[in-house]
Amino acid sequence: MPVQPLTELIRFVRRQSPFYADLYAGVPENVTELTQLPVVPQAEFWRANTPRDNRLLTGPLDEAVVFKSGGTTGSPKFSFYTREEWREFTGAFGAGLLESGLRPGHRVADLFYAGELYASFSFVLDSLHRSPVSNVRLPIGGAAPLESTVHTLEQFDVEVVAGTPTTLCALADHLVAAGRQLPRVELLLFGGESLYRDQEPLLAQAFPNARPRSVGYASVDAGLLGCAVPGPDSRVHRAFTPYSTVEILDEESGEPITEAGVPGKVVVSDLRRRLMPVLRYPAGDRAEWTGTGPGHFRILGRSQEGVRVGPVSLYTEDVQDLVRGADVAGRVTGVQLVVRHWDGRDGLRLRLAGDGDTAGRDDLAEAIRKQLLADRASFGDAVDAGHIHPLSVEWVRHGELAVNSRSGKLIRVVDERMVS
Repeated sequence: MPVQPLTELIRFVRRQSPFYADLYAGVPENVTELTQLPVVPQAEFWRANTPRDNRLLTGPLDEAVVFKSGGTTGSPKFSFYTREEWREFTGAFGAGLLESGLRPGHRVADLFYAGELYASFSFVLDSLHRSPVSNVRLPIGGAAPLESTVHTLEQFDVEVVAGTPTTLCALADHLVAAGRQLPRVELLLFGGESLYRDQEPLLAQAFPNARPRSVGYASVDAGLLGCAVPGPDSRVHRAFTPYSTVEILDEESGEPITEAGVPGKVVVSDLRRRLMPVLRYPAGDRAEWTGTGPGHFRILGRSQEGVRVGPVSLYTEDVQDLVRGADVAGRVTGVQLVVRHWDGRDGLRLRLAGDGDTAGRDDLAEAIRKQLLADRASFGDAVDAGHIHPLSVEWVRHGELAVNSRSGKLIRVVDERMVS
């Protein structure tokens, strides 16, 4: 499907999608610039995008592939792609793999996760299949036993291993504990979460000749975001022009940021998707322009819409709803998600603001902790596997919550991880 003229795409979307028709009710008829459109409100977007009585899609759901992204058990987020949209999505991303270091003839092990409607395994496998260079694809998956995975990597002299940093580090730890290495591996393609400097020595022990590189920047809901830019900083990507448009917006004013080095939130528009339109959609990340090339930007971590703790995605609204449900007496006056990284793993601290009365706090904190683990089983699974630290709860006075220094507004996610 070719890239569509913006004016025609917007006309189609507001005519066929009830959600966008409502969102654009006050927008002039002839829109020529994306900045004339409002940024998509995520909560309303997902409330409209349901398996039944869907108000977001532009047509009936009679030919598509369906995937699920983060969210609690009670409110999963579904994304829909037509056959042609998925083919072009993976084709464009596959071409970008050359910038990540893929070379003709590379033998690539796909260790991303499959099943339960998650996209990463199929997405990477299809992107490799549609890459413009020949390659040998080994669809192992992230749930395979580590020893079995190592055996396959050795059998086929695998040169490229693709997976989340959590999976790659678990594999490396298994090898190091056994006193083994895989010197034939020359490229570690990571995605889905950030790779931290304190994880690199472990990877180097197990894969002494491998370079860690970003597989690329994409998400099942937002689509194409960024192609890896060769260089020492794996956080730097470039927009997938002309397939999609990336904006970086000031987190307070919503105005586009154009100068380099100024952080803001990432907003993406896909100029090809029609079944599930994505126009000025918040990707959930913060970034800054680098000024090193056209469309080059550096990913800085998660924004206020959501947070990723190791391999687990959490939406701030889901967590706040969960706290409200457990707090029947209304004692919690503020919720903040604090993410830290130590000892090679991410950890989440749930910071709750309340009055000075400490009676019953421990019971309420435990009820909230249990409910989060029940609703987001993958969080507990990641803790049990040693991929992330256990959830902790901290009580503070409301005035101790972190706020924006300029506006005084509550910061919903405090990301204290240092990515370098």
